[in-house]
Amino acid sequence: MDKPPRIFGRAREWDGLAAFATRPTAVTGGGASLGVVSGRRRQGKSFLLQAMAEAAGGMYFAATEATETESLRLFTEALARHTREFIDAPFRDWNGAIAHLFHSFRDRPSIVAIDEFPFLSKTSPALPSIIQRELGPGGSGRTSSARLVLCGSAMSVMGGLLAGQAPLRGRASLELVVQPFRHRESAEFWGITDPRLAVLVHAVVGGTPAYRSEFTQGDSPATVEEFDAWVVRTALNPQTPLFREARYLLAEESAIRDPALYHSVLAAIAGGNNTNGGIASFIGRKTDHITHPLNVLEDCALIAREPDLLRPGRVRFRIVEPLITFYEAIMRKRWAELEIHRAEQVWSTTRQTFLTQVVGPHFEALCRAFVLESGDTLFAEHPAEVGSGTVNDPENRAQIEIDVVALSAQQANNPRRILSLGEAKWGEVIGHHHLHRLARARDLLQPKGYDTEDTVLALYGGAGFTAELTAAAATDDRILLVDLNRLYS
Repeated sequence: MDKPPRIFGRAREWDGLAAFATRPTAVTGGGASLGVVSGRRRQGKSFLLQAMAEAAGGMYFAATEATETESLRLFTEALARHTREFIDAPFRDWNGAIAHLFHSFRDRPSIVAIDEFPFLSKTSPALPSIIQRELGPGGSGRTSSARLVLCGSAMSVMGGLLAGQAPLRGRASLELVVQPFRHRESAEFWGITDPRLAVLVHAVVGGTPAYRSEFTQGDSPATVEEFDAWVVRTALNPQTPLFREARYLLAEESAIRDPALYHSVLAAIAGGNNTNGGIASFIGRKTDHITHPLNVLEDCALIAREPDLLRPGRVRFRIVEPLITFYEAIMRKRWAELEIHRAEQVWSTTRQTFLTQVVGPHFEALCRAFVLESGDTLFAEHPAEVGSGTVNDPENRAQIEIDVVALSAQQANNPRRILSLGEAKWGEVIGHHHLHRLARARDLLQPKGYDTEDTVLALYGGAGFTAELTAAAATDDRILLVDLNRLYS
């Protein structure tokens, strides 16, 4: 099935869904198949599933927040409309509804998408178990050709469907997570060709497609000079949906029951306090008291736990959604002023904070993503791991922070090879002193058991490089300079 032109990108997601929807019953071993599609809100999951159901002649049902009785009534009506069969009364419970669903799709493989599944499982906790039973031996799914897709945005709920001892564990033949657009794809989606402007916009709205098409009505800055005015009339404007979106992202997660605590944790991370101890100190709690909120935020896919690649056992936390970082660093402290339409004044006094606390760390994350995607064109081989790291410098009583670390795959009885050590600077011209820091870190790592013989020292510059450094890189293949144009090429 060809992807409809109205769907931007999502080629891999479409191909995965199409293969699942059309897979012959003989290939699946007979019977119905189960797929799970998840992803944070506003990523286009529903748009994708509706288009797939339409192209495949399948059924799409979007659940709503309702009682079990009303949900069953709505499901009965949707099933009757699609199959054009008469159902004399709404199903009394999900036992009958799921069994009837599988019986209705026996002739050929056909996709059946149930969107916002967490709404149904919240009022009917037994529903996953019922689906598991009907897919098992003796169940109605054994004689069905249905390709059942359960979709939802509540990441803590969707992640638990197939985890541990969950009833549907091991039942799904498709597990698809719809991610935000990557930085290059996002720039193309927004129609932005200037890489500097692309980084600035991505630092605010990330790669979430709905923020352009629905939340800003296609309002996109054309030049870097227009960026400030764009921020004021969109993200900082109380009359736009984008204004309150960061708050809603947190409120929509059912696992978050103390919003004040979770906002404080996010504010700590947005402010650069990204270690366990730093977060605890920032919010005034003991370290062991923040383990649960950190785990919940991670389960909700709002933060990511990233290991220090050069110091085992140490981790940093990063906010996954840029709009939340922007809210915590810029908007939350000045919320009262923003609500009375003082966006221009707020932005004029917080713009520098935006560049240092938001864009700077975001640029570092983009550089790591760039290396992870394009590492085979930069180094001798594609990195097995990409992240950040810290190197102790006892002689100078200091720690050297490495923004981009690229490691090869670990080989038995051989030291771990460091493909590259990199430094990323957004607003500072990079010179030889930055290169010397990386060289110092490389020299300190060699006695620690790392193979640094061919390590490339990479410098990622948002503001460019000195002429001397550019000349040095031209004659030394172990010095790599990556500017904004290359980052987006």
